[in-house]
Amino acid sequence: MSKESRKFKVPDELANLYDFANSLDVRQFTHHGVRHEQGDELTVPRDLAAWMSQRGLLAEGVRITPAMLDTARQFRNHVRAYLACDPAERRKNKDVVRSLTNALQAFPLVVETRDDRGMTLGPARRDALAGLSAIAAELYNGSVKGTLDRLKTCAAEECRRVFFDRSKPATRRWCMSTLCGNRMKTRTYRERHRNSG
Repeated sequence: MSKESRKFKVPDELANLYDFANSLDVRQFTHHGVRHEQGDELTVPRDLAAWMSQRGLLAEGVRITPAMLDTARQFRNHVRAYLACDPAERRKNKDVVRSLTNALQAFPLVVETRDDRGMTLGPARRDALAGLSAIAAELYNGSVKGTLDRLKTCAAEECRRVFFDRSKPATRRWCMSTLCGNRMKTRTYRERHRNSG
């Protein structure tokens, strides 16, 4: 679990998925006169190795190759595309579902028995990317428990950050109503008054 996922109170069972989706930062706004810098935490194999190590997802002594990095980044793109769909529409979007399903094939899961936790889903892969199967398991478990529907993408086009909707009715649209929500409401207000005047 990262500082970011703790700060925004993302449940542990979705923390790796949340962090993985947000390892690509496409935000492009100015806040208090400061332009937000976009970034990608996974630009070279070493970055992916460090990201996985920080979360206990990388076995000791294994090496991430450029091809593995490419597989991980493609997987992340499909995860982000799925989470960008409104939760009520996710399963209906055949293209997004098909793409995510194809990406998940690179991270097959097996049922494992563990003394301390009973049964759990584990990686079928045995290489350096085996740890990313945890993301696939979180997608599956979140879908079964219904918590995945609370993981959404901010509706603000200049943000598109993935957030966990903690509101009781699960109807939040923005990652932060004080920032993205206010920006969107202000823009809508200005456009309405510009068009009416």
